Amino acid sequence: MHLRATVAAVSGAVALSALALPAAHAADGGSSYRAHVAEALAQHAPGRSARTATAAPVGDLNVSFSGFRISKAIKVGTGARVSPVVTYKLTHGADVDITDPAFLTGPMIYRGRAEDPVNIQGGEAPATCVETSATTATCKGRIDIDPRETGVDVKLRNSQAGTWHGAALAWDVDSDRMSLQFGLGSTLVRRNAVLTANAAPEPVKKGRTLTVTGRLTRADWQDHKYHGYSGQPVKLQFRKKGSSAYTTLKTVRTNSAGSLKTTAKATADGYYRFSFAGTTTTAAVSAAGDFVDVK
Repeated sequence: MHLRATVAAVSGAVALSALALPAAHAADGGSSYRAHVAEALAQHAPGRSARTATAAPVGDLNVSFSGFRISKAIKVGTGARVSPVVTYKLTHGADVDITDPAFLTGPMIYRGRAEDPVNIQGGEAPATCVETSATTATCKGRIDIDPRETGVDVKLRNSQAGTWHGAALAWDVDSDRMSLQFGLGSTLVRRNAVLTANAAPEPVKKGRTLTVTGRLTRADWQDHKYHGYSGQPVKLQFRKKGSSAYTTLKTVRTNSAGSLKTTAKATADGYYRFSFAGTTTTAAVSAAGDFVDVK
């Protein structure tokens, strides 16, 4: 599910003014849940859900959320959907029956501020909850991020890589009451990276110079291709045959095309690779080790 939130100032507060789902998803298996959520958000948005930048829940359903847990970092490529798991605690009033089929809840993530969320993304299905007391439950759901989504309001953009924030929603379909809470945590949504390494010549005489080349590329969410990542520090590492640990030999930077080229002395049989630590916008990655036989 992908949701778009646009907000407007109302009497000094901030109110949700429009949230919608792309019609392209109407026929798939999660359409019922997504349709319910879209309807709930649309009905409760204009003027009825004024809120400030705090993380307090908005709405007329006596439900709040806490303990929002999601992966610290999520990497998204150019094709496959990514579905990180989210867990959270749900606290509700005695008048709320979370076991009723009409009760729906689910996690979401969004860019921007709580009072001005952008590109809200959620799951294809509602979360499942297990009661832990008469008024609390632990819930587990997924965020489904599709880099191929083309809707203008929900398409991933390269500029949106970085910090996203957590939110959660609960809705009683029968009574048409809802609770929506922003500012529940954060995660890094990062562009996937690919790194290669090739050491030559192979085999090589001990003491001779090896040339190691490679390239660092990262996903472009807008054209769905991988492009060179320039100016990035990348470590050249070596693992001796029979060892399980890599040792860093030096750090080099990618050129304007994302390419790498450096040298090392051949001392023993082993594996050479490049390793990139990642940034707030791009995932960490290490190349597969290239084995060199030293004569």
